[in-house]
Amino acid sequence: MDNQQSRRKKNVKKKSSGLKKSIIVLVTILLLIMVGTGVFLAKTYFDVKGVANKVSEPVEGRSDDKNIQEGEPFSVLLLGLDTGDFGRNDVGRSDTMLVATVNPKEKKTTLISIPRDTRTEIVGHNSVEKIAHAYAYGQAKMAMDTVDHLLDMHLNHYVWINMMGFEELVNAVDGVEVTNKFEFEQDGMTFKKGPIKLNGKEALAYTRMRYEDPNGDYGRQARQQQVIEAIADKALGFTGVKRYKDILKAIENNMKTDLEPDEMFEIAMKYRDSFKHIETDTLQGEGVMIDGISYQEIPETELVRVQDLIKSQLQ
Repeated sequence: MDNQQSRRKKNVKKKSSGLKKSIIVLVTILLLIMVGTGVFLAKTYFDVKGVANKVSEPVEGRSDDKNIQEGEPFSVLLLGLDTGDFGRNDVGRSDTMLVATVNPKEKKTTLISIPRDTRTEIVGHNSVEKIAHAYAYGQAKMAMDTVDHLLDMHLNHYVWINMMGFEELVNAVDGVEVTNKFEFEQDGMTFKKGPIKLNGKEALAYTRMRYEDPNGDYGRQARQQQVIEAIADKALGFTGVKRYKDILKAIENNMKTDLEPDEMFEIAMKYRDSFKHIETDTLQGEGVMIDGISYQEIPETELVRVQDLIKSQLQ
C-alpha cells in the first residue's frame, strides 16, 4: 500500500463521524428532528412539511428518478454555496462539493469530496476550468451535469445550503464548540488554539480560512466538518427538539433541493440504516499552474478509481 492510500484510509476513520452527521444535516435534519419530538409530533409534522415544500425545487432537464420510492441506491450532490453573507446575493459558486451514494442493500453511505479547484470540462459552458464555477454558470443543473461527466455517473438529486444558512444554523442551536488546532485570524477575528465556542458569524469565518492553513483547502474542509458535526450534535439532541423552529427558519430561506417532501420522509424513515455505516473518500488531485491559475489536476488512475467506487455503490 503506498503512502497516499495509507493517508486516505487514516482520514476515513478520522472524518467518518463528522461526515456522517453532515449528510444528515444537509439532507434530513428537519425530518429527523420531527421524528425525535414525539409528544408534539402532529404540530411538528406540519411545520416540517411546510419547510420541506418551500426548499424543494426541481431541476429542469434532469430525469425524474424513482430510486428512493423504489428503495434503490441513490446519489446526491451536496453543495455549500459562497453566497448569502458578506453582501453576496449573486448566484455564487460551490465552495464545498461532495457526492453521496446511499446504498440500502449494503446499509452503507459513501461520501466523496471533490476539491473545488478540480480542473474539468464545464458541461454546457464549453470551457475547461475549476469545477466550482459550474454552479455559477448554470446552477444545479450545470453542476450536476459537470459532475456526471467527470465521474461517469448519473446523479439522482442535489442539496445546497448557503453561507447565511450555515451561520443561522449555528445561531439556531445556540452556538457550537470546537477544538482549534492552531491560532489564526480571519475576517477581523482571532481564533485561539484549543477549545473555543463560536456563534454563527464566527463559525462562518472559522470555516472559510484556507490560506494560513498548511493543508490549504483540505484543512478548511476539516474545519467545516468540525462545525457541521457540532451543529448536528446539538440539532439532533435536546437542543434541536427545544429549538426546532429556529432550525427550520434557518433552513427555509437558505437551502434548496430537488428532493420532494415525500422523498425526504422516505429517506428519514426507510434509509436510516444506510447512515450507520459511513465510508469517506476524496478525489485526490495534484496542484498545477496553467496560465497563471492554480488548479487541482486529477490523474487518470485516480479518476478511474473513484468512478469504479461510485459504480459499485449504485448497483
